[in-house]
Amino acid sequence: MIFFFSATGNSRYVAQRVAAMTREEVVSIAECVKEQRFRFVANGCPIGIVSPAYAWGLPSIVRDFLRQLSLDGKPSYLWYAATYGSTPGQPGRFANKIMGEKGLAFDAYFGVKMPDTWMPIFDLSDKEKVDRINQDAEREIDFLVEGVESRAIGDFTRRKVPVFAAKLFYVLEYDSMRKTSHFTVEDSCIGCGFCARKCPASAIEIRDTKPVWVKERCVMCLACLHHCPKFSIQYGSRTKRHGQYVHPNI
Repeated sequence: MIFFFSATGNSRYVAQRVAAMTREEVVSIAECVKEQRFRFVANGCPIGIVSPAYAWGLPSIVRDFLRQLSLDGKPSYLWYAATYGSTPGQPGRFANKIMGEKGLAFDAYFGVKMPDTWMPIFDLSDKEKVDRINQDAEREIDFLVEGVESRAIGDFTRRKVPVFAAKLFYVLEYDSMRKTSHFTVEDSCIGCGFCARKCPASAIEIRDTKPVWVKERCVMCLACLHHCPKFSIQYGSRTKRHGQYVHPNI
């Protein structure tokens, strides 16, 4: 079984690529949270977690899911894979601490460098550059697949930062990043409601044909921004020129 969280398709694609080779079931963390489904049967089967790195740590939805996750029996092999842009930070170590409270520990950590979808900073308007990053990612996904199939043990993640630095940055930055007051909606919005349907935190409602954020904080996955058909949702002042992104194979 492979659990994944993905806003723009990067982690979903990685999970599906691994599952295609290992014949494991792929399970959406966002759907589990919406359905309040946290109990699963392990019974000696391998379990994988695929998630993007947010502020060098775990997305809040993944963190909360792992805290509530209940496994009947112990997995035969437990692995974690982070998708990231510049550095993954240490999300695997954060996840391991949560699983350790359940008497479990990850056997292996992997990382796959992919287009960074944090558009307030990173510019993905150059399609050729984005395509090159995704092409290079295929080799790292192949390595991940080989590691999972061979039951590799160890930390195979590259470009990490020290754990203490990741913890400090995560504490100082992620909570502020998650404030929904950063979002604005342009007049081009057609009120289709797609943003509300895509939001894993159910933080958006459509009122008078416009999206309204009804929670002070969300996961800050930017799914609403990237999937908006009119690119009407912005976060800060830079996203408009940095473009939108969805993985081409999702």
